Parts: sequence; C-alpha cells; structure tokens
Amino acid sequence: MLLIERHLLRQFAETVLAVTAVLLLVSLGGLFMDLAQEVAKGKVPAALLLSQLGLRSIRFLTLVMPLALFLGLLLSIGRLYTDSEMFVLASVGLGPQRLWKPLLWVSLPVVLLVALASLWLGPLAAHKGKEMIEVANRSFLIAGLEPGRFVELPGKGGVLYVSELANDGTRFKHLFVQRDIGERLDIVTANSGQLQLIGDTERVLRLDNGFRVEGAIGSKDFRMMHFAQNDIRVPDREADDRSEDLAATSTAALLKDGKAPAMSEFHWRLAMPLLAGVLALFALPLARSEPRQPQYGLILFALLVYVVGMLLLILGTSLLGKGSMPGLLGLWWVHVPMLALAAWLFWRDGRLPKVATDTRRA
Repeated sequence: MLLIERHLLRQFAETVLAVTAVLLLVSLGGLFMDLAQEVAKGKVPAALLLSQLGLRSIRFLTLVMPLALFLGLLLSIGRLYTDSEMFVLASVGLGPQRLWKPLLWVSLPVVLLVALASLWLGPLAAHKGKEMIEVANRSFLIAGLEPGRFVELPGKGGVLYVSELANDGTRFKHLFVQRDIGERLDIVTANSGQLQLIGDTERVLRLDNGFRVEGAIGSKDFRMMHFAQNDIRVPDREADDRSEDLAATSTAALLKDGKAPAMSEFHWRLAMPLLAGVLALFALPLARSEPRQPQYGLILFALLVYVVGMLLLILGTSLLGKGSMPGLLGLWWVHVPMLALAAWLFWRDGRLPKVATDTRRA
C-alpha cells in the first residue's frame, strides 16, 4: 500500500470512528429512555437496567454502523474535495477509482462487524436478555425486593413487605401485601410463601397460613378471612410480541422454520451487512464536489439515498412477514438495483477526464 493510501486509510478510519461514537451516544440515550419506561411499567426489573442496555445496544449496532460508515466516508472524502486534495491526487494519476484500497480496508471490517452482530451476536444478546428477565420474574431479589423494607409493586399494584427472603429470592416468611382494587382495600398477611411463574407472563404468590382483610375504604363493609393457602396474582408483564420472539431466535432456527415471519426476519438480518457494503460504494461518487460548489453539497442527496434504501427494506420486510411476497425473492429486489447504481456511479466517477493540451504557440 502506498504512503498516500495509508494516510487516506487513517483519515477515513478516524472520521468513521468519530461518527460512530456520536451516533452510538444518541442511540444509547434513546434506548435508555425506552428501557426506563419499561422499568416503570414493570416489564423489566430495575436491577437489570444496565445489563439490558448493554445487550440491546448490540442489536442497535446493525442500524448504527451502516449509517456511521456512510456518513464517515462522505465527510472524509468530501473534505478531500473541499481542500483540493483530490485534484492534486488526480494530477499525479491517483483518481477517485484508485482510492478503492483505503475504502475497502475501512469498509470491510465494518461490514464484517455488522454481519456478526446481525446474524449471531444480536439474536444471542436478545435471547440472553429475555432469559434474564424471565429468571428475574421468578426472583424477588432481582426484582428489587429487600427483606425488612416496604416495596411498591410494579404498575402501582400495591405495597409488599417480607421479613425474611431465601437466597434464590423465591421463598419468603412473614409477608404483608396491600393492594387497592378499585375503591376497595385488600390486605393479606402470611407466615410463609413462595413466588411461582405460570406460563410466560403470569406470576403468583402462593401464601401459607395467613389472613386476608377486604373492604371499601370509608365504610364498615370489611371482611376478615383465615386461610391455609391462598394464591395472589402479581401484576402481569406484557407478553412479548412475535417480532421480539423472532429477534431472540438464532439465524439457523429461522432458516429451519421457513415460515413467512421467520424468513422476513432472516432477510432483514442479511440486509444489514449488504446495506453497509452498498453505502460504502455510494460514498465515493456522492461525496464529489467542484471547487466553487457548497461544502458537502451532495450530503443531503446522499442521506436521501440512505433513507429511501431503509424505507424500501422496511417495506420489503413487512411484505415478507405478511406472506405478500415470495420468500425466495427476499430483499434482493432492493439490494441488486442499489448495488448496480452504486457500481455505475463508482465506475463513472473513477474515470479521469482527458486534459486537452494547447499546442499552439503564443
């Protein structure tokens, strides 16, 4: 690799890394807000906030990295034009098409990283996160309950207190629960009990040897009952939808399934690394600018290319999921035209113009 190519490689890589860092910070901020809302609704235990943030950020890499690569290359190549460095390189025979080496060495690791995150790490992280939440909903310890302290149930479902808690967080002693059911007050005490999970979302407190007091607040209509065993439902978590189930499914399992929703998820995962490669090829011709043109004049047009490509991929994924499009067709009807257009622009941009020389004498 020539010295100038190593210089361009370092410049491209630094810009792409800087753009990636900015986009990741913005994405993590939005992801943190979504997780905070899920914690407030009781869908995710508060103790798992940071771990879920880290696991879900892996899936966000597949969306952030293609755009970061595209913007980073656009900005770095556009700076070469605005500083007239590209014209100097062209004068010594290094036209735009000769920049394929530094472009490849920057783009290839990003494409491989996106493919790894999309096809393997993302589903693995989604499965691990789902598994952690399921385990947490079987344990009061992970859900944030501490013995000897009153704790509010998720979703304003009431107040819970236990004096002793087992190491695994499922069994307890001396329980007190207060719940508001409409205009009625429900108070339950028990000597012992345990937390059980029925199905995927329903949690039940199985209580032994206790009392239950129920009645309308402000009236004398109260009843007290003694029970040997009593089951109390803890407010349910919202069930995961089908898309979240597929997000936690391995790529091999999606291919084995073969149904429309599974093939839709598979083609979406495959589309992300392909999109990153196509956008890298688009970056070089779209970053071109003439000396007196506005700086980064084609950036808005380049972003339009990214937005249109993403919208087409989302539309195609939706059609595949509904079975309105053959699974064999996949999203290739988006990839192939974009790749052909990017290759044509790259080839056209890479041709050095012939310079006419005036041989006439002054």
